Amino acid sequence: MLDKAKTGLQKAVEHLENEFSKLQLGRANPSLIEGIRAEIYWALQPIKNVANISVMDSQTLSIQPWDRSSIHSIAKAITEEWLGLNPQTMADSIMIKFPILTQERRKEIAKYAKWLLEDAKIAIRNVRQDELKAIKKSETDKEISEDIAKDYETGLQKLVDEANKKVEELYKKKDEDIMKV
Repeated sequence: MLDKAKTGLQKAVEHLENEFSKLQLGRANPSLIEGIRAEIYWALQPIKNVANISVMDSQTLSIQPWDRSSIHSIAKAITEEWLGLNPQTMADSIMIKFPILTQERRKEIAKYAKWLLEDAKIAIRNVRQDELKAIKKSETDKEISEDIAKDYETGLQKLVDEANKKVEELYKKKDEDIMKV
């Protein structure tokens, strides 16, 4: 019965890991922009689906759209993201120079990381709440006994505690990385 909860909690933790991997730490990283959606052919498309993204050096990304007419749409989408990047459009490509992180920018990124942590905790609470409802319904419908329901609730709380501990550890590690000069 707790398999659904395990899956949901694991997804919450993996989502947080994925979001943390996208945070800019002064290094060019294609995963930072490949999921940004740009309006191309009257539909929102992830950049990775409409362009080749490559790392030129540790501070520079190059984006080469397959259709040159989409350069300005891609540049606009990158500019509008929270990332604070300033794309430079060329004749047939887009260059993004990653600035050296200032202390102020590090604090902004750390604040955003904290927000991502809270978002993950909310997802964990939602999984817990949904599973508790399922356990209560099974108990009310006489599918399981009161003792088994209590065992499930105890097991669920252990899973939730583990997931919360894991996301806190991920946050602490990421916060140290962000604030390291």
